[in-house]
This record gives sequence, structure tokens and C-alpha cells, in this order.
Amino acid sequence: MSAKDDKAGKRRGRGEGSLHWDAARQRWIGTVTVGYAPNGKRIVRKVSDKDKAKARTKLKEKIREHDDGVLIATNSATVADAVTDWLTYGLTGTGPSTVANYGILARSHIVPHLGKRKLRELTATDVDRWLLARAKVLSTRTVRLVYSILRRSIHRAMARDKVKRNVVELCGIPTGQGGRPSKSLTLDQAKQLLVAAEGSTLHAYIVVSLLTGARTEELRPLTWDLVDLDGVPDADPAIPPSIQVWRSVRADGDTKTRKSRRTLALPARCVFVLRQHRAGVKGDLDGRLVFASSAGTELDRHNVLRAFRLVAKRAGLEPAQWTPRELRHSFVSLLSDNGLPIEAIADLCGHSSTNITETVYRHQLRPVIQDGAIAMDRIFGTADGG
Repeated sequence: MSAKDDKAGKRRGRGEGSLHWDAARQRWIGTVTVGYAPNGKRIVRKVSDKDKAKARTKLKEKIREHDDGVLIATNSATVADAVTDWLTYGLTGTGPSTVANYGILARSHIVPHLGKRKLRELTATDVDRWLLARAKVLSTRTVRLVYSILRRSIHRAMARDKVKRNVVELCGIPTGQGGRPSKSLTLDQAKQLLVAAEGSTLHAYIVVSLLTGARTEELRPLTWDLVDLDGVPDADPAIPPSIQVWRSVRADGDTKTRKSRRTLALPARCVFVLRQHRAGVKGDLDGRLVFASSAGTELDRHNVLRAFRLVAKRAGLEPAQWTPRELRHSFVSLLSDNGLPIEAIADLCGHSSTNITETVYRHQLRPVIQDGAIAMDRIFGTADGG
């Protein structure tokens, strides 16, 4: 068909674009204006094909994409581009350690396998195959995490008109390999650890962590103004010594969840050890860290791990097999073994929902939760032999 025949047809309406024959290229060229740049220049999208009907179909699809608000800005954007963009600009407010962890996972498990794939060409089958391959070498938790990184990266690209849809959301997450199993100290091991901790730099930290179940991220920023070693014994009812677990080392300074904010009664052993610990601190305690480095700065997780494993070795445990977070696991196990209801344990741990400690929610921040302190006094006794 000639260009003359095409011109004889009905004139296209506004917004329908135009179609003309390019004799030099021997192709039908379709063009449509989709908007204007800030300088007033028209933004034009073009399609072409040797067959007029196919060119017209392509033009209609281009117009439809624009009308649907999903006009693809580029055909060359890759999965690696999307992931890099998300890591660079999509994690505002996220802690540096979390950003670094996401970057390592993305560069290790996403970019090498899917990075060169163009976003427009990525299929759900590609993602399914990638997930199955990752599930053979990663734990289920890590598979879920890399899935989330890819999904969020493509969602951001989709919001910026780089791709029409997020095919990752069409894929299920396979079960990965078993991760490092959580474990807890037996009562005898816990007693040995407490004895081994005496005289160490981490003595008070280990006692408070094991006997209150506070997370290591909650204890490291704890300050003396949040510790009450006296209570109000003459009140009705009496108010026991306590600590306010209202902070963490997270980027925003808040606890893991809102319901993790809690005030915990201190077992007598904790009070005794903290009094000894406080006596060794010179100067004004207001705002000072309870557990600090020799320079007075906040402990990091590496400081705590190194010191903890020295104590674990002294207690006859295999150091490489234990971490400070397992003091919290031990807290739960010991209370459960001694008959404390799962609801009370969930309250003490500050779980927003008890996927870990059953399906119970914590309903209160106050009054001071005393069950754990009472049970721990019954299990370990007091430091003065009471």
C-alpha cells in the first residue's frame, strides 16, 4: 500500500497519533505526543514496522501505555539498575548496618544471577527458577529477604515508569535450608555461666540479660536514669526495683516494636549485681550508659560477643556455639520449664505478636511486670544467699 492510499484515509483524531510511510527506511512510522518537557519541547514516542497493520497496533499500544500511566521511559533498564537505585535512594531512614546487609545480599544473590536481565523481559518463570536455586544454598529466612529486596526494587522501578508490572509478586517463596538452630542453656549451664561471669567486664550485662530476657540491642543503650534499684516498697501495692526497656540501638532509637517498650521488675540477683556495678562508676550517673566500653562509649555487638565467648569458655561451654542472644532464648526456656504461662513470657519478652511464643499479644506496658523477677528469684536465689 502506498503513502498516497494512506493519506486518502480518514484523518486521525487528537491524541491518536499519526502514521506515515518512510520511503527511505521502507517502514511505516507511527508517532504520538505524550507530553511536554519543562522547556516546552514536545515529548514524542515513535514506533515502526514494515507492515502497516502491525505499526498501527504498536502505536495503539504505546498510546494505551501512556493513557494507563505506565509509559515505559526506557527499554534498557536492567534488574541490576533497579536494585542499585533502590539501595541508593530507597532506604531513607534505614540503619547503616541494615543497608550494608541488604547491599551484600543483593550483590551476592541477585545481581550475579538476574542483574543483566532487562526489566521488561524479566518473567515470573525467571524469578521462580532463581528462587529455587537460592533455596538450595540459603536459609528460608534469607530466601525471604532476597525475595523482598528484589520485589521492593522492582516496585520502585515500576513507580518510576521503568516497567509495567512487578512479576516478583506473582511468585511464591520456596523453603530454604535450615538455618542455625536456636538453643538455650540448661539450668545447670546457666548457673555455671553466672559463676563464670563473676569478675568479668560483662558480669552485670550477662546477669541482667539472662534474668530479664531483654534483647542485647535494648541493653546496650540502657542508661542509669532508666534503672530504679530501690523501687517504692512502702507504696500500696509496693513498686519493685525495675528497668525501663524503652530504647534500642536501632536507627530511630526505638525498640523493635512499639509493644516491646516495657518496664520490667528486676530479680534480686540483678539488683545486687547492678549495685556492685554502679559502685564502680565514678562521677554523675545521669544519662550515663549502664554497660559501656572502657572509654565510656556504647558497646557494639562485636564487643559483647567477644567478651561473652570468653565467659562461655570459662563456664565449660563451646564458645563458637553460643551468642549473647541465646541468653534471651534461655530466659524463655527456663521460665517455661518452671511453669510460667506462655502469655506472661510473651509479655516479658515484649513480643508484638507471639509467632515465637505462641499467638498471644502483649496487652500492657505498665504496671511493672513482676512475674519474671519472681520466677528468676525462685530459680537462682539471690546473690546474698537468700
